[in-house]
Amino acid sequence: MTVLEQSLTEQTSVHVGGFHCRFCGAPLHHTFVDLGMSPLCESYVSAEMVNQMEPFYPLHVYVCTECFLVQLEEFVSPEHIFTEYAYFSSYADSWLQHVKAYSDLMVERFGLNEKSHVVEVASNDGYLLQYFVAKNIPSLGVEPAANVAKVAIEKGVPTRVEFFGVDCARRMVAEGLSADLIAGNNVLAQVPDLNDFVAGLKILLKPQGVITIEFPHLMCLVAENQFDTIYHEHFSYFSFITAQKIFAAHGLTLFDVEELPTHGGSLRIYACHDDDTSKEVSARAVELQNREVAAGLMDMAYYSSFEEQVKETKRKLLEFLIQARRAGKTVVGYGAPGKGNTLLNYCGIRTDFLDYTVDRNPYKQGKFLPGTHIPIYHPDKIAETRPDYVLILPWNFKDEIMAQMAFIQEWGGQFVVPIPEVQVSG
Repeated sequence: MTVLEQSLTEQTSVHVGGFHCRFCGAPLHHTFVDLGMSPLCESYVSAEMVNQMEPFYPLHVYVCTECFLVQLEEFVSPEHIFTEYAYFSSYADSWLQHVKAYSDLMVERFGLNEKSHVVEVASNDGYLLQYFVAKNIPSLGVEPAANVAKVAIEKGVPTRVEFFGVDCARRMVAEGLSADLIAGNNVLAQVPDLNDFVAGLKILLKPQGVITIEFPHLMCLVAENQFDTIYHEHFSYFSFITAQKIFAAHGLTLFDVEELPTHGGSLRIYACHDDDTSKEVSARAVELQNREVAAGLMDMAYYSSFEEQVKETKRKLLEFLIQARRAGKTVVGYGAPGKGNTLLNYCGIRTDFLDYTVDRNPYKQGKFLPGTHIPIYHPDKIAETRPDYVLILPWNFKDEIMAQMAFIQEWGGQFVVPIPEVQVSG
């Protein structure tokens, strides 16, 4: 039996006899954090549906004692979550700057040109591939959300509307498509069938091609108390060590890694075929692996202390909001990100604490946040109501948002950042 056949066999047994690790199949018993019951974080509620029943699912995160993959149980299929999706990557200016710099780096480092082929899995609205297209490098996106893929195609980014995995990769190869560079940004966490996804990457990659995958770093999640980045759409949470194990199981070597500031601290891993001798494992890959081991990421004690940190953050945020409201202050939100919905639902924050929130994405305006039913408006609403405090829910873009909304200082308004703990600034 090949590594792929073995891993896929393990995958089919994941849900037999209880919750098992989605990578290695070991039974899951150890809690990383339990955030209670929560709705799907990207399922924004229309005005017509605001009085209808809304499904909530356990947001209970486990850690595998064998491979140390931190993970949620899959309650809702990716097809249900991602076939029509509310997240459009192009609404964050700093994120566009990040991926433009990435395109320049990839072209320079790996010598990509008009004879190369770049594929992005979970390509969203063409936010990244547009920069390769502009360089006349043949590019293709694979994106399951038809409403988002449509925007990419309108930008001139060729896009296949489907989920990526072994079947998709085989069809692409049969059509004569293979990749010099495969990119995947913030998708690995959103894949319940990890073995199928990584095996697909292996199939699609040319013999000396490169895969880069970006994902939030588990070490940063723990160190910065970023529990709000946990939601049902994110099935798994990765350390470098665990990512190495997953890719190694499918004949792929992680030969380099970059530590990035994006999304509160992310990793960009570089993978190649095991038999690709043109790439040496970098010193920074070895250093990060050693640092994770030294920090205790292969010891269960590291994972068991996280839940109490989360509870204390909840208490501090509620104390701030209670005191502000008792003092007659007004508080509104900025942004309607998935992480904000985890934070608000876990803390029990509704319109009794937060009058409304705003978002630049027209898709979300006029709707209500899932679970809490806080209304979402255009950002102009803040200038109209002149609140005392603006709670920044997408705190990973706090600098960009504070610059955009600096005018709140005209009436003495202040910004509140909830993670890693409450910080108030003018």
